[in-house]
Amino acid sequence: MKKINNALIHCSAALTIKPKQVKSYEFTDKHPEPGDVVYGEIQRLGQHSSLENVSGRIHIIHNGSKGLFVFGNRYAPDYFEGFVPDSLSRHVDLLARSGVIGEVRTKNALIKDPTRVKILGYALDGEGNVINTRDYSLVNPRVTTKKPKRAKLVLVVGTAMNSGKSMAASACCWALSSMGYDVRGSKITGTASLQDILHMNDAGAYPYLDFTHLGHPSTYMLEEDVLLDIFNKIDLKHCNSPSNYWVVEISDGIGQRETAILLDSEDVRSRIDTLIFAAGDAFGAIGGLQVLKERFGLEPDAISGVCSSSPLHIRELESHTSIPVFNSAVPDLKLLADVLLKR
Repeated sequence: MKKINNALIHCSAALTIKPKQVKSYEFTDKHPEPGDVVYGEIQRLGQHSSLENVSGRIHIIHNGSKGLFVFGNRYAPDYFEGFVPDSLSRHVDLLARSGVIGEVRTKNALIKDPTRVKILGYALDGEGNVINTRDYSLVNPRVTTKKPKRAKLVLVVGTAMNSGKSMAASACCWALSSMGYDVRGSKITGTASLQDILHMNDAGAYPYLDFTHLGHPSTYMLEEDVLLDIFNKIDLKHCNSPSNYWVVEISDGIGQRETAILLDSEDVRSRIDTLIFAAGDAFGAIGGLQVLKERFGLEPDAISGVCSSSPLHIRELESHTSIPVFNSAVPDLKLLADVLLKR
């Protein structure tokens, strides 16, 4: 076992781990698992030229930059699909700027090959055990039963990655906090990245947290009970007052595995007070409305996302549906008040 140099980047995927918990590192033949923390260095720059740390700071990286990385899966149609490898090798792919590593299975043709990371060894605790982020959840509610009256859930879903869900969620946080309400902000699924929940915080949400606070570097391929555990624990910890609001983003599109699991779950469906649907364009919104209705039996209270910034997209939408559209880039407080307060 070797001591880890403190001059490293503590990547945000390892959010639940404190520096003092990492005592040493060692390369072993242990099969990697989601959440396993490793000490590694950048071997070759590719798609990612930066890393996000646990504070949300973006570090510029170079060949030889060292950090704490975390094994995890990733589902990102605009970037990579990647998985935790079956065995530990000396070199892996950087799947996300947050320090999630694995093996790329598929890649968007419009982006570069992944940045490569050299594994120096597993990060070990004081007893020589491999550190896994899932063993260090920061969300541990004292109660296990939900009161009937709870914080009102504003759920934001969309057509796909980068359809404008995060901007729509932030607009909702801003509107509610501007009207004097206490707002909690969360992202329930996706791959580790603090930027989306930090934007919610900028818009007035506090507390703000996501699945990484429960130790998960990503949610891709998690079992249904684990996904619901994330949702319910955040709900139990921070959403017990009926006078508050809880703005939640579910990543990717409504056809994606984890999103569909949550939208099918009564745990989630029974909590929805307001449903926001984000789309990249008018046609995506029109098709998405049909899928929401036919597949999930849901109708959104409002449409937003990238399409909402274009008057032409809005005009097309208004010829197909009477559901209100709010511009998440330049949010209108009165319109959002009508949507969120059911006026």
